[in-house]
Amino acid sequence: QVQLVESGGGLVQAGGSLRLSCAASGRTFSTYAMGWFRQAPGKEREFVAAISWSGGSTYVADSVKGRFTISRDNAKNTVYLQMNSLKPEDTAVYYCAARSSISGGSYYLAAYEYHYWGQGTQVTVSS
Repeated sequence: QVQLVESGGGLVQAGGSLRLSCAASGRTFSTYAMGWFRQAPGKEREFVAAISWSGGSTYVADSVKGRFTISRDNAKNTVYLQMNSLKPEDTAVYYCAARSSISGGSYYLAAYEYHYWGQGTQVTVSS
């Protein structure tokens, strides 16, 4: 069982930056692939970024490519989402997700592939 707690959300002006953190419980965090998703009001949950458990493979959605970076620190059981050049359309609740993975190089893009979810953190970008 893995419990995930997101933090770092808030209100920021367009063009600003935020860094989201997702702290995970459990001794096997280093074998979990992680992902970030977001959901804006009235919209479906969408994929943002993913990282393999080794940290060596990452993938970000086209909508945030060049602006968002995903990383992890297995010693701290934490995954991060660095968000730069924020836009009003980035406003959403951001969720981190985890799943166990045999391969250290695999990441996952679909929400249904994840087994554990955090409660989410609100990010609001004002214009």
